Amino acid sequence: MARKDKDEDLQLENRNLISLINPKSPMAEQIRTVRTNIEFSSVDVDLRTIVVTSPNPAEGKSTITANLAVVFAQQGKRVLVIDSDLRKPTNHYTFQVENHIGLSNVLTKQTTFERTVQATKQENLWILTSGPIPPNPSELLGSRNMIALLEKAKNEYDIIILDSPPVLAVTDAQILSNLTDGVVLVVSSGKTPIDSAKKAKDQLESVKAKILGVILNNKKVRENQYYYYGEK
Repeated sequence: MARKDKDEDLQLENRNLISLINPKSPMAEQIRTVRTNIEFSSVDVDLRTIVVTSPNPAEGKSTITANLAVVFAQQGKRVLVIDSDLRKPTNHYTFQVENHIGLSNVLTKQTTFERTVQATKQENLWILTSGPIPPNPSELLGSRNMIALLEKAKNEYDIIILDSPPVLAVTDAQILSNLTDGVVLVVSSGKTPIDSAKKAKDQLESVKAKILGVILNNKKVRENQYYYYGEK
């Protein structure tokens, strides 16, 4: 049994879920700093729904989503991760849960929200996986059913974090930003072109998205992997 637990922990670590496996690590501490900055970024608004996105693919948005959800849950809040990347979902791998049904099934009324949410290994943290990849992701995410789903989720969870596709690839993040309380933009040090970061910010602002801040991912600052700075 101990061997099985060790193997599962190793798999979680390989998926970069460091806040769960090693909560005292410098990287986990940086994620908690991000959590604190988000909490103070909008003191006059009840921040319940947060979109995490990036300018381009492979910049670390899904890793940030998962770890951010973990540290909010460790704070004692009821947290729901929604994998709203209906094009290239990965959160079911990160949390090691099934993805036979998920968000796409709920939005097309093939099943219910309550039957689809799954518990994770972290206390107070649940996940709604993407489900099968649909032919019309943008239409589903902008539908009345998505609005109703978020309202239902807010009745049951304190924080809902949505992992969204990259801003410059498709319009999904812009659509979701209009349905949620704020957006966190993830950029990768040495990888994300400055022009891409600026263009992503401009596109979000063009739909009046509330940008809570930017996370500079993979920045080598001593032993820390994540660094947070505000929008301005």
